[in-house]
Amino acid sequence: MAISPSSMPSASQEATSTSTSSNTFKKSRGRGTAIVVYMLFLGSVLAVVTAPIGVLIAHMKRNDAEEWVASHLQFQIRTFWVGLLGGVLFTGIWHLLGWLGLPAVAPWALGYLYFTACLIWMVGRCGVGITHLTNNRPVANPRSLAFGGARVTLADR
Repeated sequence: MAISPSSMPSASQEATSTSTSSNTFKKSRGRGTAIVVYMLFLGSVLAVVTAPIGVLIAHMKRNDAEEWVASHLQFQIRTFWVGLLGGVLFTGIWHLLGWLGLPAVAPWALGYLYFTACLIWMVGRCGVGITHLTNNRPVANPRSLAFGGARVTLADR
C-alpha cells in the first residue's frame, strides 16, 4: 500500500500536534507548583528560609497533582527531610568532636566538607528533577537517597 502525499500530515500539522501534546504536559496539574518548589530549593543556597516554604507547598499540593508530577513533589519532600535529618545528625557529631577536645581545625574542616557535599547533593537532585520535569517525565524513584534513579555522569552522550 502506497502512501500518497495528500494523506501524509503537513509540517504545520505535525508542529500543531507536537505543540498540542507539549501544551498538555505544561498544563498538567501541579507542574507549576513543582517548578516553583525546585526554584525555592535552589534559592535556599542564598536564603535558607525558602526550603521550608518549598517543602510546605510540596506537602500541601502533592495529593492534588497528576501522578507523574506527584513523583516530583515526593522527590522534593524527600530531599528536604533527608537533608534536614543529615544536617541535625552532623551538627551533633560536630559538637561531639569539639567536646572531645580535638583541635578546632578538625571539626571545622569536616563541617566544611560535609556542607559542600550536601550542597552538591541538593543542587544535583534539583538539577535531575528539573531536567525530568522539563522533559515531562516522572522521577523514576522519588524515595531514592541519591538522584531518583537517574544515571548521573559528567560525560557527553
